[in-house]
Amino acid sequence: MLHALAILFAFQLLGEFLVRTTGLPLPGALIGTLLLLLGLLFYRRLPRQLEDTASVLLQNMMLLFIPIIAGVMLEFDHLRREWLPFVLACVAGAVITFVATALTFRFFLQHQRAKEDEHASEARQEAA
Repeated sequence: MLHALAILFAFQLLGEFLVRTTGLPLPGALIGTLLLLLGLLFYRRLPRQLEDTASVLLQNMMLLFIPIIAGVMLEFDHLRREWLPFVLACVAGAVITFVATALTFRFFLQHQRAKEDEHASEARQEAA
């Protein structure tokens, strides 16, 4: 697990380095994640250690949000004055996320059904 965490932190550090040296207007963690994705695409498989570590992190993701929630709690006075844009942004963000997820899910289901239909028709042709 330490090896996989070291890989994740190394990609994040590389992303931070690239953002600071090039002046890109993006978070370093995003650049690091994209570099990790490119590395995995090049490697053509997900190392087992990385998969196990990512699974543990995803299962405990709520713990990763505690600092963010604490930070929001420190801004309650500001939120009290600006509650409407905050609520609208939260609702709009949730709606956009749900719609994008549903459309992506539907796309992949249709793609999978098309493949299954193609395999079934090939099997019928071979049987005939």
